[in-house]
Amino acid sequence: MNNPMITTIDQLCANAIRALAIDAVQQANSGHPGMPLGMADAAYVLWTRFLKHNPSDPHWPNRDRFVLSAGHGSMLLYALLHLTGYDVSLDDLKQFRQWGSRTPGHPEYHETPGVEMTTGPLGQGIATAVGMAIAERWLATRFNRVGFPVVDHYTYVIASDGDLMEGISHEAASLAGHLRLGKLIVLYDSNDISLVGPTRLAWSEQVADRFAAYGWQVLYADGHNMSSVALALAEAIVDGERPSLIITRTVIGYASPRAGSHKAHGEPLGVEGVKLTKEALGWPQEPAFYVPDEVYEHMQMAVEVGETRQREWEAMFRRYRASYPDLAAQWDLMQQGGLPTGWEQAIPTFAPDPKAKGTRVASGAVLQALAPIIPGLLGGSADLHTSDFTYLEGLGSINGEDFSARNLHFGVREHAMGAILNGMALHGGIIPYGGTFLVFSDYMRPAIRLAALMRLRVIYVFTHDSIGVGEDGPTHQPVEHLLALRAIPNLLVVRPGDANEVAMAWRLALQRSDGPTAIILSRQNVPTLDRTQLGAADGTLRGGYVLRDADAAQALIIATGSEVALALAAADHLAGEGIATRVVSMPCRELFDQQDAAYRDRVLPPQIRARVAVEAGRSIGWERYVGCAGAIIGVDRFGASAPFQRIYTEFGLTVERVVAAVKDQLVRHE
Repeated sequence: MNNPMITTIDQLCANAIRALAIDAVQQANSGHPGMPLGMADAAYVLWTRFLKHNPSDPHWPNRDRFVLSAGHGSMLLYALLHLTGYDVSLDDLKQFRQWGSRTPGHPEYHETPGVEMTTGPLGQGIATAVGMAIAERWLATRFNRVGFPVVDHYTYVIASDGDLMEGISHEAASLAGHLRLGKLIVLYDSNDISLVGPTRLAWSEQVADRFAAYGWQVLYADGHNMSSVALALAEAIVDGERPSLIITRTVIGYASPRAGSHKAHGEPLGVEGVKLTKEALGWPQEPAFYVPDEVYEHMQMAVEVGETRQREWEAMFRRYRASYPDLAAQWDLMQQGGLPTGWEQAIPTFAPDPKAKGTRVASGAVLQALAPIIPGLLGGSADLHTSDFTYLEGLGSINGEDFSARNLHFGVREHAMGAILNGMALHGGIIPYGGTFLVFSDYMRPAIRLAALMRLRVIYVFTHDSIGVGEDGPTHQPVEHLLALRAIPNLLVVRPGDANEVAMAWRLALQRSDGPTAIILSRQNVPTLDRTQLGAADGTLRGGYVLRDADAAQALIIATGSEVALALAAADHLAGEGIATRVVSMPCRELFDQQDAAYRDRVLPPQIRARVAVEAGRSIGWERYVGCAGAIIGVDRFGASAPFQRIYTEFGLTVERVVAAVKDQLVRHE
């Protein structure tokens, strides 16, 4: 057990963290000094006495994960990284919040060694940490054997009052308690202050009672008494059966003239404030960014300790590899984010069928085929798997007692599901997916945005994709959601037109390693197209392709999803009138835009000016492909409750209207 005895060097190190934080904020003339001043003692204890990590290798698989959910306090994390020996220099700290800096205003994954996730939007960090803890337990269940604890680490979080106010924290904490994630430990920085004033202005709940009701162990610590923090952390580890919330009482802006005030939260202390704070801490005024040699010597012991732990783990893993070669090979593949050789051959090919089911059903069939081949494919649904077909048949459901299954039930918690998927991807070893209705992607949007920002391989299965939802009416009919998702940089939005495009959408999502993919699927039936007469479905991998060509084409129709069949029917009608029309399927606009100009021009020849785009969603954005004079048949109002065939007719998504639009275009461009 960790010795809670605190020495002079411990307090010196904590004050070094404080001094670096206020100097960096002051030099940048921007930032949040209050939280680093208040949480330096507790964070120091966690990082030096409990956190298992190797600053020389921030990606060691069996490291503990640390998430600064209160990302505005980023200088606390940067100071810890610098002092413990990560590749974060003093010059990096001096460039806090500057252009091109490795120390941005809020922690950013990929930008700073040792930063486990991008944080700042409150609530996201603690919810994402739940995903990390789920991944740890699932991988431990899969790979650990007696005498071989291949996966054995904790997920630690520092969270603020604001994190716990956000609704996503309620969703995620509830699921964490239900799943008994005993290796998730949250230090709650309880200082009774929010940005505008005391938390009592808007918050009076009993946090301890809430978390106890979720099934968490609730502990208390004096955040300015290192022994108290150490004892609470040790007790949290002993429990093992429940996630732990340590209510850590602190003073925001500790030792500064603004201590205990909301004015300490989000602005520099000022020259005089820095001077008085350093006097209170007994810290030299000059130079700025001063760190005593003994602090470096003490805190950089983390390098030697971490390297020793990693070497011991690697030696154990070599023995494991000899004893369990197949498991070790599977571990290697999953940790590298790889896919088994020949996995594409498991993707089903669907025969032509004019009365096929919705593309959501085809997606379910693809998942069933791939799950046995790709062991790291893990996910579930926000209580909708009977509708979005995300349940892996025969592979069981994860629960608090048993993590050997492959299906994760998120409950009606879409926002938490989004963040948990991020945590699973960040942890490594897992390719996560999650399903719900497209209209509820709104609930997930902040987490989707972070997945795109962090370039995570996360797969979203969004079904019930349009006014084709029918009788459920406008509350459940997404019309603006495709446009909203397409607005997120680095998110691929794929709306397949038939079952074989669905198969290619899954192939695309699984092959992608630098960002998330949203697969958009229909509720209503759409035909499976005859590919012997049409373009190959693997054109989906380029975002858009010629589905049906015509000699000397006079016009072209671009469509996605369920409207692809509509476009083909309109082209047939036009052909009967002697009007040669090319049909382009464009399941993924973002991917099509990434193709070279020559390919884009082959698909959308500049000389064909008569163009019509058809999609059951907002029309904004299709001007890019049809031109300002082109025709766009979309849905620019909310839906209605009726059978979907009637809604399509009333909204003008018909063969007749498409045909009329093409003819009008030909007249316009004569």
